[in-house]
Order: sequence, then C-alpha cells, then structure tokens
Amino acid sequence: MTADAVGGVWDYALELAGGLARRGVRVTLAVMGPAPSPAQRARAVAIPGLGLHHGDFRLEWMERPEDDLTAAGDWLLDLAERVAPDLVHLNGYAHAALPWGRPVVAVAHSCVLSWWQAVHGCPAPAEWRPYAGRVAAGLASADRVVAPTQAMLDALETHYGPVPHGRVVWNGRDGGAWHPRPDREPTVISVGRIWDEAKNIRALDGVAAGLDWPVVVAGSWRHPDGRHPDGRSPEGDALPANLRLLGHLRPDELADRYGRAAVFALPARYEPFGLSILEAALSGCALVLGDVPSLRELWTGAAVFVAPDDPAALARELRRMAADPAHLLALATAARQRARSYGTERMVARYLDVYADLLDAPRSIPLHRDGAAVPLER
Repeated sequence: MTADAVGGVWDYALELAGGLARRGVRVTLAVMGPAPSPAQRARAVAIPGLGLHHGDFRLEWMERPEDDLTAAGDWLLDLAERVAPDLVHLNGYAHAALPWGRPVVAVAHSCVLSWWQAVHGCPAPAEWRPYAGRVAAGLASADRVVAPTQAMLDALETHYGPVPHGRVVWNGRDGGAWHPRPDREPTVISVGRIWDEAKNIRALDGVAAGLDWPVVVAGSWRHPDGRHPDGRSPEGDALPANLRLLGHLRPDELADRYGRAAVFALPARYEPFGLSILEAALSGCALVLGDVPSLRELWTGAAVFVAPDDPAALARELRRMAADPAHLLALATAARQRARSYGTERMVARYLDVYADLLDAPRSIPLHRDGAAVPLER
C-alpha cells in the first residue's frame, strides 16, 4: 500500500492497515513525499505486521514530479519484488500503470483537475496536462478504482473519462477514539490543511470577528511543497486575523479539542470525503459544512450546509448555533448518529470484498448494518 504523510491519506492508510491487521492481512506501507514525523512513524510501526518504508520522492500533484515519479516507480517495483504482495493498493494514480504483475487497486482521494475546477471555477491550465495524462493512464490500468464518495467517482469520469471498474467505499474511523467530553465549550473548531484553498478557512476568518463564540483552527499553514497549489508562495500571505491557530496537533490533542468544541465548521469548496468532519461528528460536534456534492452525499440531514461563497449565510448559521441550544443539540446528535455508520470495520470489510473479487478469494462476512447510512429527515 502506498501513502503519503501530508494529510488525510496518512490517517486513512493507518486506519485501514490496522483493520486489515486485525483480519490477518499484513500490509507493507510505502510512503512517498515528506518523511513521516516520529509520532506518525510510531503509530505506523505499532500496527502488527506492518512494514514501513519511506522514499523521498515528490508526489504526483507537486510541481515538476516527472523524474521523481520515474524513480519512485523503480523503488516501488523493487519493493514489490522483495515483499511479493498478493495485491497492490495505491493511494494515487500514476503508478497504477507500472508492470506490477498482480492485481492493482487505485484509490481516488482527490485530484488536481476536480480540485482546480471547484476552487477556481474554471478548468486547470495547460501546465497540468501531463498530470491529467498520468492520472488517466493510471485509472485505465488499475484493476479496480475506489473512491470515497460517488461524487468523487463522478468527478473522475468528468475529467478523465469512463471508469468502468469504479466502486465507492466510504472511509471509516474508529468511534472509540473520538467521543464527546463532559466539559463542552462554546467554541467553533475547524481542522485541516489550512494552506489548501479548498478548505476555505479564509471564509471563517472573515466572519469570526462578528461571532459570539471564538473560532479555533488546527492544522498546518505551510504547503509541503513550499507553495500554494496555484503557485503563490505562502510567505506573502497574511495569517488569519480573527482565528486562533492551534498548529498541528497530536491525535490525542485533536480528540480533546473536538470533544470540547460545540461546533465544527468547514465551508469547503472541495472535500471528496473529509476525515476531519467524521472525527468531529463522532466527538459530538454539530456540523456546518460547505454545500458541495460530496458532503451533501455523506451528511444530508445531519449537518447545516452553506454556500462556500456566502459569508453572510456562514455567519448566520454559526450565530444560530450559539443562540439556539436545542438546534445545536439536535444537529450534534444527528451528526454523531450518522458518523457511526462510517466505521472502520465497515470500511475494512468493503475493501476486503474488493480485494477478494480481484484475487478470486472468499468474500468477507456481510455486515448487518450494511445500509445504515440513510439520510435523516430534515
């Protein structure tokens, strides 16, 4: 399994690898991009049977990755020859076109073309054509393409053509690690890669000064590539003036923050799944989310949606949360109930089904809550 240590893919990969380990499946994790931090590395090696390898290669969505992608491909093939896996699970696209000689699953966590369209409202510029070609080739080569939402799968088909072997598998989180705290505080929290314009954290900064409750934000402000995705340097950007920035938090610190905050707000322009939203919902936060197809798909009936470009609506909904305890409690309860449907064991079972189809192996035991994530009545 490939991964990077930059954002949510890391948490997803460890959650899945841990669940697979409990089912007796050994995972070799090949991490590219920036090296995992000591804390990240400690979490990975604590998973029984997991082999952790790191290659310092630029990721496929970074600037000028061509030479690194080629070198990373050689590194991955060499690793596969030594490990001899039954199946290759790629959390990316380009390397699906390598001659693996075994089944390949490519998981679509996001992509630059759909990101660009959502953030900028126009197609990505011509400089991204080589990237688009690599993604299309990877999707065509993979034996199975998995997306965390139908919206993400639809986006792939919009930008790269038909995906005949596509399947939706929701991401999952272990509810035991995220739960409400008794000392809940009148606070709005947001979490994610703050440098990513898709998260639209600037919108929160724009309304925070007029709210009754403080807004705290956890996550890194610095792009791992030293720039913003559209090429601007973060050095020239002023930090948000009205938010309390917490920086990058350890998982236990983040769980504590979620558990004490009353509201989680992410007026995202683009979010194919959003593990941070799931963690906040499990922790008992009421949700205020960007009105985009993927989040509608996952949280309709369990969240308030606001148009990403409507700061007045964002401010109005956050003020309503603060002023109406019954409304706040109803939304928090609905969010937590929905979040329990996106559990780790369900995700693991669905991936085992995908693997079994490709390996002609017995399928996993069906889950009795297979249809649990039904939208609630508004």
